[in-house]
Amino acid sequence: MQSIGQIKEVCVLGGSGFVGSSIVTRLDAAGYQVKVLTRRRESTKHLLLLPHVRVVECNVLDYKALNRELRGADAVINLLGILHQSRRNTFNLIHQQLPAQLARICIDLNIKRVLHMSSLRADKDAPSQYLRSKAAGEAALMAEKNQLNITIFKPSVIFGRQDRFINLFAGMIKFLPVILLAKPAAKFQPVWVEDVSACFLSSLENPATFGQTYELAGPKVYTFRALIQIIMAVLHIHRPIIGLNDRLSYLQAFFMEWLPIKLMSRDNVRSMEVDSVSDAPFPTVFDRTPSALETVIPQYLVNQTSRGNYDRYRRHAAR
Repeated sequence: MQSIGQIKEVCVLGGSGFVGSSIVTRLDAAGYQVKVLTRRRESTKHLLLLPHVRVVECNVLDYKALNRELRGADAVINLLGILHQSRRNTFNLIHQQLPAQLARICIDLNIKRVLHMSSLRADKDAPSQYLRSKAAGEAALMAEKNQLNITIFKPSVIFGRQDRFINLFAGMIKFLPVILLAKPAAKFQPVWVEDVSACFLSSLENPATFGQTYELAGPKVYTFRALIQIIMAVLHIHRPIIGLNDRLSYLQAFFMEWLPIKLMSRDNVRSMEVDSVSDAPFPTVFDRTPSALETVIPQYLVNQTSRGNYDRYRRHAAR
């Protein structure tokens, strides 16, 4: 078992994304040497100025390449995940095979500490491929818990300034006259990205979290319809919401799968058949009270309102 203070260098897979950027920023501020593995260096420009961060281009699906880049690391954080699969990147490849490969490499290189991002309600019997593949990834890692110090995090929907959930629907609300909403009664317990990243940092050298799995969810539960209504209230825009029944929800998702940019798939709809809600309180081991959605999203959605545009104009005019 690693003792506190032994971890100097942390290698992060998926460090350039929405959640990864928050975690990498916290690791840097805490003084860790951080190595971010990415397929495209240009996607990490926002991290390059951080003093303790090094960005390396690497195909993490290549066993030899990943093995080479993990050498010298004291801990690994895996945040890689996809919501929509393709022929090249399938749920099985990213969510199951990669964690299994990562575990083998860490054992070979004697890297004991592994932190992994899964998903709330991931289960081998879940209705969606996404959730089943996430559960398979958890199982692949936990099969090696006698040789690795593993901590798994299972968040509900994560929100924050650069999220792809709240911001996506804010954009739709601005441009669509009517919102056709799949699974309007589906429930979520959104958790703030800064609460998630704080838990990762807190866990890194805390032996009490070794071998544990934590559900991360915010303080409130919302239906999908209620979330859309909250976003509308923040934007000061009202749109009619037409809730779709199950059959129409899947039909809508089928047509969306053919769009150049995937907004929703039938597998996403299947995921919503189980509520993304935790049965447990926020983990006390992290000594943190999660922030409510309503207190955070006005801080970044206000820039998308008419008032936000006016305030931004005034700030520029005053320069």
